[in-house]
Amino acid sequence: MSQPDTPYEPRKPSLRDSLIPLGILIALLSLSVYFFGADSSYGPNQIALLLCAGVAALMGMKNGRTWEDMEGGMLHGIGLVFGAILILLAVGALIGSWILAGTVPSMIYYGVQILSPQWFYAASCIICAIVGLSIGSSWTTAGTLGVALMGIAAALGLSPAVTAGAVISGAYFGDKMSPLSDTTNVAAAVTSNDLFLHIRHMLWTTMPAFVIALVVFAVIGLASDTGNASASDIQALLDALTAEFNISLVSLLPLALLLFMAWRKIPAYPTLIIGALVGCAIALVFESETARRLGGGEGALAGLKGAWYSLFDGYKSTSTNENVAALLSKGGMSSMLNTVWLIVSAMAFGGAMERAGFLERIVDWALSRVKTVGGLISSTVLTCFGMNAAAGDQYMAIIIPGRMFREAYTEKGLHGLNLSRTLEDSGTITSVLIPWNTCGAYMSATLGIATFTYAPFAIFNLLCPLLAIAYGWFHFKQMPLAKEDITDAEGELKRA
Repeated sequence: MSQPDTPYEPRKPSLRDSLIPLGILIALLSLSVYFFGADSSYGPNQIALLLCAGVAALMGMKNGRTWEDMEGGMLHGIGLVFGAILILLAVGALIGSWILAGTVPSMIYYGVQILSPQWFYAASCIICAIVGLSIGSSWTTAGTLGVALMGIAAALGLSPAVTAGAVISGAYFGDKMSPLSDTTNVAAAVTSNDLFLHIRHMLWTTMPAFVIALVVFAVIGLASDTGNASASDIQALLDALTAEFNISLVSLLPLALLLFMAWRKIPAYPTLIIGALVGCAIALVFESETARRLGGGEGALAGLKGAWYSLFDGYKSTSTNENVAALLSKGGMSSMLNTVWLIVSAMAFGGAMERAGFLERIVDWALSRVKTVGGLISSTVLTCFGMNAAAGDQYMAIIIPGRMFREAYTEKGLHGLNLSRTLEDSGTITSVLIPWNTCGAYMSATLGIATFTYAPFAIFNLLCPLLAIAYGWFHFKQMPLAKEDITDAEGELKRA
C-alpha cells in the first residue's frame, strides 16, 4: 500500500543563494546609470528590477519552491503598495487641478515676494517641518508645499537640488516626529513600545540632525550665489502669472482645506482626491476662461472638460514666458505612471526575495556577526537601508528588521525604544534616498528632480543614520532594560 504524498518543505537558502539576486541587481543598476544617467529611472531600472525578480524566483525554485509560490510572493509584494500607488495617482491629479485653479501659481506669486533668497533653503526646511509635524505625512507635504517651493526656487534662480533637499529634510523631520505619522506608529507597534515614549526617545538623534541641517541650508544660502534672477526677471514672472491666472487668496482655499482634513486624520487618499476636486471647483468658478481654454472650446462643458483634463493629464501653460510655461506645464495622473511602473517592478523583486527567504537569511547572517552594542546598532541601520534597496518599500524596511532584531536587543540588555528609534533613523529616513524605493520614486516624480541629484542635499536624511551609528558605538543615550523588563524578556525567551 503506497504512502500518501507529503508536501515538500523548501530548503533554507544559503547566504550565497540569497546574495546572488541582490548582487546581479546592483550590477545591472550600476550599468543602467552608466548607460542612461539621470534617465535610468524611466525604464532601464525597471527592466533590471524585473529581471532580478525572475532571478530570485529561479533561485527560490532551486531551493524547492514552486513557480506558483514565487509568483504569489511577487503579487503579495505588489499588493502591499497599492495604497501608495493610489496616493501617487491622487497627487498627480491634485497638482494638475491646483495649477488650473491658480492655487500653485498663487503660492509661487506670494512666495517669491515674501521669501528671501538668502534664507530660502532654511525657510523651506522649517515650513515643511511644521506642516509635516501637523499632518504626519511627508508625501502630502512634498506634494503640496514642496511643489510650490520648487516653483519659487525656479523663479528666484535658486538650485532645485538644494531646494528639494530642504523640502525633503523638513518633510521627513515632521513625518518622523508626528504622532499622526503611519511610519512612526508602525515602528512603535512592531517593537511593542508606547508611541509617545518612542517619539520622545527619537529626539536625541532627530533634533541634532535637524538643527545641523538648518545650519547647513543657512550657510549654503548665505555663502552661495543666491539666485541669478534679476528684479526685472522676477517682475516678468509675476506679470506672466497674473496674465494667465486670477491670483488671489481665494485660490489658496484648496490648500487650507487639505491641511485641515489631514490634521483631522482623514486618510490620505480621500483627502487628496477631495483636494483635487475642490481645485477643479475653484477653477470652474474663478478660472473659467483658463479651464475652457484647456478644454479647447467655449461654454460650461468646455470648462468641465478642461478641469477633467487637468486631473488625468495635467495643466498645459500657454504663457509666452518660457520659464512660467515650463514651471506650470505639469501634473495629472499620467505624469505618475512611470513612477507606478518603477514601484511595481521594485515590489515584484522585493516580494520574490522575501518569499524565497533571502531577506531573512541575509538578516540572520548580519545578526550572527554582531558582538557589541555599536555593532548591533550599525547592523540595524545597514539592514534597514538594505531592505529599502532590496524590498523597495519603507514599511518592509521597518517591519522585517524590527521583528528580527527584537531578541538581539533584549540579549544586549537594551530597551526596545533603542530599536524603534533606530528603525526610524534608518528604515524611515533612508527610503527617500533610493530611486526605486516607493519614497524615492514618489519624491522624484513629485518634485521633478532625480533622486541621486537631490540625495546629497537631503542633509537630515543623511545625518540621522550616521548619528544613530555614532550613538551606538559611543554608548550614548542607549536606554537599558529595567530589571522588571529583563525578567519579562527572559521569561518570553524561555517560553519561546
